[in-house]
Amino acid sequence: MTTTGEDHAPAPGGPWWWDRRRGAVLDASLGAVSALECAVEGIPFARDAGIPMAAGVVFGVLAGSVLVVRRRYPIAVVLVAIAITPAQMGMLMGIVGLYTLAASELPRRIIGALAGMSLLGTLIVTFVRLGQDATKEELQFGDWFLPFASITMSLGATAPPLLLGLYAGQRRRLMESLRERADSLERELQLLAERAEERAQWARNEERTRIAREMHDVVAHRVSLMVVHAAALQAVARKDPEKAVKNAALVGDMGRQALTELREMLGVLRSGGEGARAERAAVPLAAVGVAAAAAASRAADDGERSGEGPCLSELDELIGQSEAAGMVVDLSVEGERRSYAPVVESTAFRVVQEALTNVHKHAAGAKTYVRLAHRASEIAMQVENEPPPAVSAGEPGARLPSGGNGLVGMKERVAALGGVFVSGPTDAGGFRVSAVIPASS
Repeated sequence: MTTTGEDHAPAPGGPWWWDRRRGAVLDASLGAVSALECAVEGIPFARDAGIPMAAGVVFGVLAGSVLVVRRRYPIAVVLVAIAITPAQMGMLMGIVGLYTLAASELPRRIIGALAGMSLLGTLIVTFVRLGQDATKEELQFGDWFLPFASITMSLGATAPPLLLGLYAGQRRRLMESLRERADSLERELQLLAERAEERAQWARNEERTRIAREMHDVVAHRVSLMVVHAAALQAVARKDPEKAVKNAALVGDMGRQALTELREMLGVLRSGGEGARAERAAVPLAAVGVAAAAAASRAADDGERSGEGPCLSELDELIGQSEAAGMVVDLSVEGERRSYAPVVESTAFRVVQEALTNVHKHAAGAKTYVRLAHRASEIAMQVENEPPPAVSAGEPGARLPSGGNGLVGMKERVAALGGVFVSGPTDAGGFRVSAVIPASS
């Protein structure tokens, strides 16, 4: 892992335009050396030009000290080096200036033009000086010597710093590009990890919601019927012992059924939990996103694959249980009965079951109408109850508590299959629950 781009940024604190203090110290040292060199070379220049020696030294110091600004004004440094080339000054300034110019971010055409000017100036000055020295010393060379020596010296003073500067600049740009790519990859990995964690959290929340909905559907209906039968048992215990025995048997049967379903569900949860722990231990970090994405679909498909969920063929038994608890239920079925996907049948059954449970809770004794319609591309169901009968003050009631999650769970189930769920009071004072589920879900 790399650090972020901010960690690679130059440390602030350098004076003026320098990013670091060591860069300022280096440039100041180079400027001092260049000024000293040009000051020494200014002595023969002043003698040849017929000016005071102090003027030549001052001129050399001023010209050589320009090297201090090489990072900020590389073009100016190279131009000054070219300008003082006829005075045989600024060898160090010319070399360092060309290196800095080639390593900068300036366009290649500007670098090429200034390098060509420096090469041409050095070539001309070298040719003239060598010719003058040869004449003064009366040395005899071949016609080829002066051009060869001039070209060699000018190339030697221009090409190495230019090529080295181009290499250094390209290497710096390559390193910056690699660092940016590494930082970008790190940010992408961090973003992917955050998204994977979000998706895993979403999958966990979805699983919790599904478990809560299943627990509610499994327990609420049967326990509600048990409470209704217990209240009826209390009312008729002394008046009608046979009916009391019958109600007690029904309570026992429903309690055993509820315990069986709870035991089955808890067994599935325990096995799923152990499998999930083993899976988390075996799956590498890179697969978190895929596992989180698959968790929700696995949660939705568990009921469909297992085939253990309720189906519409059990609807008659469900209504019979409600009738045994004293509810008057009118069932009507439209269309030809046919089989649907397990998840569709389970959802339709749960909607009717929860609606009947709500009638037991909030409208005990009210007549209820259950309508089921098999259509070409969908299945529709509606559970509507009349207003509950008035209860006398002395008559015991079931007093069933309400968690407020039944309608929410039904709506979530139907919406997950792409269906429509509507519930609300009727004009007559009752309550209606309607749902339409696509048959191809």
